[in-house]
Amino acid sequence: MYRAPFLNRKNPLVKRWRAAATLVISAATFTFAMNTPVEARGSGGPKAEAQQQTAKRAAAKKSKFNKRVVVPAGPLPATVMAALARAHVPLSSMSVVVERIGGNGVPLVAINANEPMMPASTMKLVTTYSGLSLLGPDYRWKTTAYADGEVDANGVLHGNLYIQGTGDPKLVPEELIDLVDQIRRNGITGIDGALVLDKRYFDTSTRDLPAFDADESAPYNVGPDPLLYAFKSLSFTLTPSPDGQVAIDVLPQLAQLQIDNELHVTRGACAGSLPAASPSVAQTTGGFVQASFIGDYPLRCGPRTINVAALDHSTFFAGGFLALWKQAGGTFNGTTREGPTPVSARLVGTHRSPVLSDIVRDINKFSNNVMARNLFLTIGAAMGKPPATTQKSSAAIQAFLHRSALPMTGLYLDNGSGLSREEHITAQSLADLLTAANSSPVAQVFIESLPIAGVDGTMRNRLTNAGAGGNAHIKTGTLRDVRAIAGYVGAENGESYVVVSFINDPRAEAARAAHDALLEWVYEGARRTASAE
Repeated sequence: MYRAPFLNRKNPLVKRWRAAATLVISAATFTFAMNTPVEARGSGGPKAEAQQQTAKRAAAKKSKFNKRVVVPAGPLPATVMAALARAHVPLSSMSVVVERIGGNGVPLVAINANEPMMPASTMKLVTTYSGLSLLGPDYRWKTTAYADGEVDANGVLHGNLYIQGTGDPKLVPEELIDLVDQIRRNGITGIDGALVLDKRYFDTSTRDLPAFDADESAPYNVGPDPLLYAFKSLSFTLTPSPDGQVAIDVLPQLAQLQIDNELHVTRGACAGSLPAASPSVAQTTGGFVQASFIGDYPLRCGPRTINVAALDHSTFFAGGFLALWKQAGGTFNGTTREGPTPVSARLVGTHRSPVLSDIVRDINKFSNNVMARNLFLTIGAAMGKPPATTQKSSAAIQAFLHRSALPMTGLYLDNGSGLSREEHITAQSLADLLTAANSSPVAQVFIESLPIAGVDGTMRNRLTNAGAGGNAHIKTGTLRDVRAIAGYVGAENGESYVVVSFINDPRAEAARAAHDALLEWVYEGARRTASAE
């Protein structure tokens, strides 16, 4: 049986890992920040009473189909109960399952274990485990380029260039440049025709969906797309200088993007949210996109990075591709549009994504919502026939779980990322999945994709001075009124445990300490106050 490679935080090698992980975390900070909902960060968010009532009714409806027998188990430890009391969260708002790996299948703790709950981002575990099992850890997405028309002696294509996407979740500038280079190596240095985006791999019903909340420009609200580019988000870095100027850098570059910089450095204190750092982004005449920064910027505020998602996917991809194309010396004199690739077009380039095992690591370590949603739809297309729909993807995952003897009672999949008030699962179902994953062919890849407590990802700042730090692979979930943890803990006594817990309560944010206390208790060997298992 595979045992997760848990870290002993007292081992000096852990310090080296943490130092190396810091570099990885720095590179992924943008991904993590832009995939954390405003409401999840404790800033409130809009009221959603109607949505919550819908979710409660759905949960009640699902619960009557739950036929799993509740197994008697021990109570929660006093430290967890005390943390719940401090947060004023009743035990009825929490569901918990703790099971020893290699035990007799009887949970040490099973509290409200069969009640469907909102799991937030821990739902990504269902999507990523299913994706790894169905597609394989070495699966790669393809983004292909086709040309029709003739290429003259100067390398100008007198015809259209078609870009066909299949949902690559990590088509960032350093990846897309590979496709640009391949097109140029095939003799094309100019395009005297249209840039046509072929996005038929995902059904149109998966596009232009309502945002999760009112903050439509928030990167965590970016929806899936067959030609997802750089998470469809602009990252502006503002740097004030004593000479009164504020330098503005942007990633990725878009060919049609213009920056209107009317920021002025002031000598006052840095306080508040700094409204001047948030741009207004709008399309202007002539096909340009203008990002406007206006106002005072205190020098003491130092550099700030702002992430904004304000354009549609096709506009964003076309601008990103053409920026790279022109930077490489290419010319373009046409227009851009969406459309199918004709069968007569010839292949001029194929870019393959990083392997799925790397993609899953990004999804789980940094809780990337749009990458999870693209993977979710890819499962439906790959297991069936394109175009992908959410219904196809849900059916494919449910069928896989059924074949794996995982009935997953109470499971409802919406978009596969957990950024939803409709998605539900029981703690027992998710614990069963984690137990099955631990003994599966993809165990190592799957478990290593989870954040390590006190070391990296969304757990890097939790349990840093506790025994569980470095010894727990835990996926977190965070929404307004929801806190969740799910994963594996390597205990001090050498045993390994599966731990799943959801808190669905208006005071869930204040109850995070209860989850930390639970993980620490499990690390200490899950000593029970009742009879031993």
